[in-house]
Amino acid sequence: MKFYIFARTVVKGILKVLYRVEIKGIEHFPKSGGVLLCSNHISNLDPPMVGITCPRPVSFMAKEELFKAPVLKWVLPHVRAFPVKRGMSDRGALRTGLKVLKEGHVIGLFPEGTRSKTGEVGKGLAGAGFFALRSEAAVLPCAIIGPYKPFGKITVVYGPPIDFEEIRRGKRSAEEATEVIMSHIKKLINDNKG
Repeated sequence: MKFYIFARTVVKGILKVLYRVEIKGIEHFPKSGGVLLCSNHISNLDPPMVGITCPRPVSFMAKEELFKAPVLKWVLPHVRAFPVKRGMSDRGALRTGLKVLKEGHVIGLFPEGTRSKTGEVGKGLAGAGFFALRSEAAVLPCAIIGPYKPFGKITVVYGPPIDFEEIRRGKRSAEEATEVIMSHIKKLINDNKG
């Protein structure tokens, strides 16, 4: 945890010099309990941007290959990241994610799975819906509004938790649950552009 705090402080210092960071809706963030934080994905800088603006430590899934790189294989676990195999259903990563949520921590997800090349919100993958349905975590939408231009403005908006009680009772599919999450992310972007 000490390294996480140190790394967050360093990254925050760098990003706040490079960009004018505005944070909205931080009051919506639950102070305790598991939180599934779902955001749009426009840049490789999104995970650190969410990490520095989120009021609680965030765990992210990172592609398995990154854990084989010399420095990253040490750094990533110390900043609460855990590996996921891309392109397939990784049961181990799903179990780890559910455990993190059950223990009352925050997982940050980018449901689109990859960065949007156009800046438009794409279709979300079923993983976000899986975690939302299989856990009792609060599901919190987040919007990152850019673009990342040096000294330009980046706005990170946290929306109110999505009411998932009825969705969980309604036996909806993971895909349908993800669609609900993506609609909330799109609304945050539309409501906060400009």
